Amino acid sequence: VQLQASGGGLVQAGGSLRLSCAASGRGFSSYCMGWFRQAPGKEREFVAAISWGGGYTYYADSVKGRFTISRDNAKNTMYLQMKSLKPEDTAVYYCAASSLGGSYNLPPLSRFGSWGQGTQVTVSS
Repeated sequence: VQLQASGGGLVQAGGSLRLSCAASGRGFSSYCMGWFRQAPGKEREFVAAISWGGGYTYYADSVKGRFTISRDNAKNTMYLQMKSLKPEDTAVYYCAASSLGGSYNLPPLSRFGSWGQGTQVTVSS
């Protein structure tokens, strides 16, 4: 599966953005999908993930209650609704897929691949 993230931009602290991850190729509806981010000078970190059918979601503590992950398998697209954005959310956001479905447990982060081109999110204070 090939992935392409979009929807990033510049927003003031407290604002909102919605990211999209469009998938092409086969298998999207069977993959656990995830969002990751990488800030300048920092390692890439996990943000959120959603199981193949959407019934299970997982979030990093830093975004719980502010970000919502969702997917539309009919459109081969995953979303990340981000609210109450903070300057520390500034990063390049990437989407990735895991062939492990993600039901009941978050797949090991090392099992996420097919990294798409990221989208820049910048939150000004």
